[in-house]
Amino acid sequence: MITVIGSINLDLTATVARLPRPGETVPGEGFATAPGGKGANQALAARRAGAEVRMVGAVGRDGFAEAALALLAADGVDLAAVRRTRAPTGTAMILVDGAGENMIAVVPGANAALTPGDVAAAGIGASDHVLLQQEVPHRVVEAALWQARAAGAVSLLNAAPFHDGWADLLPLADMLVVNESEFARAAAALGLPDGGLEPRMRALAAKTGGTVVVTLGAAGAAAATADRMLSVAAPAVTPVDTVGAGDTFCGYLAAGLADGLRLEAALRRAAAAGALACLRAGAQPAIPLAAAVDEVRAAAG
Repeated sequence: MITVIGSINLDLTATVARLPRPGETVPGEGFATAPGGKGANQALAARRAGAEVRMVGAVGRDGFAEAALALLAADGVDLAAVRRTRAPTGTAMILVDGAGENMIAVVPGANAALTPGDVAAAGIGASDHVLLQQEVPHRVVEAALWQARAAGAVSLLNAAPFHDGWADLLPLADMLVVNESEFARAAAALGLPDGGLEPRMRALAAKTGGTVVVTLGAAGAAAATADRMLSVAAPAVTPVDTVGAGDTFCGYLAAGLADGLRLEAALRRAAAAGALACLRAGAQPAIPLAAAVDEVRAAAG
């Protein structure tokens, strides 16, 4: 079982020829709404990877709530631990340019109402893989990491969006997953000296005592423990929209590890899934099914 504790949003996405500069208005070329939120995205990705998944989160009692939960419900994610609150459902306002790059503003809404009590009520067990992000309150992520450790569960922390004041959480996770910019901030927050990617990853893994995974976009991903380093490539694609790629990677990685894959195999599958997620617009609508990911992996040998 994968327990995802995190954010649930409705994404409001506009496509533009290019991203605006500060103070500039640019014309939009299209608009769409889709379920999102890093927690919900990763839950759906893990489910589409074939895992049993439950979502712990909060939504409002408004018109956005059902739309935000629609794909999770359709794909069979357990939503019994999703609480309804008086706060509005979280929203993300996204601009995507012609090259697939994006800018995002997130309004937490109900996500900020999630509490450690919601984590306790979830009843994390020893067989769980607990997947977390940083779009919910610090105290919730901290409680989940401690509860996972106490239960003997495996915890994966996607430290995104990165908060400099949350560095105390990094050593609590069995696995830290970040992109390159988040990794640089994490290393700096823990006082690691400047240096190349590999030695800094090894140093961060040694300092936290866990595994550090860094996503590298089109170049794939790298992982480090205190005494081991490995890297995997991603399939070459022409991106349409990169919004959900990182969340797809995280969900597939958690699912692969929960299914007993060795780290390198789980990373390869996750990197392929993240690449395929760039081929469609939106976050959750773009998350590929396991069959498509495994077909790409088989073709790559």
